[in-house]
Amino acid sequence: QVQLVESGGGLVQAGGSLRLSCAASGSTFSINTMGWYRQTPGKQRELVAEITRSGTTTYTDSVKGRFTISRDIAKNMVYLQMNSLKPEDTAVYYCKTLTSWGYEYWGQGTQVTVSS
Repeated sequence: QVQLVESGGGLVQAGGSLRLSCAASGSTFSINTMGWYRQTPGKQRELVAEITRSGTTTYTDSVKGRFTISRDIAKNMVYLQMNSLKPEDTAVYYCKTLTSWGYEYWGQGTQVTVSS
């Protein structure tokens, strides 16, 4: 079992920045990929960014050049630095892990609201 707790969400004006953090606990030795997803009402949850244990990153096109995912394996943390935020980035952001055994775990989500 892996438990995930997100923090860092909030209200920011367009063009501003936020940094999301996700703390993992439990069977963290089994974690392979960690990532951030987001969801707005009536839409499917979508991948924002993910990072593998070896440091390979993937970003959805709409955040490339603005968001940066990073990971501290020793501290069992993953971060999402979000710059140049736009109103369309408003969503609930979820942290997700994929273990080497193929299990997925999700955090409870943190709200990010970008005002225009």
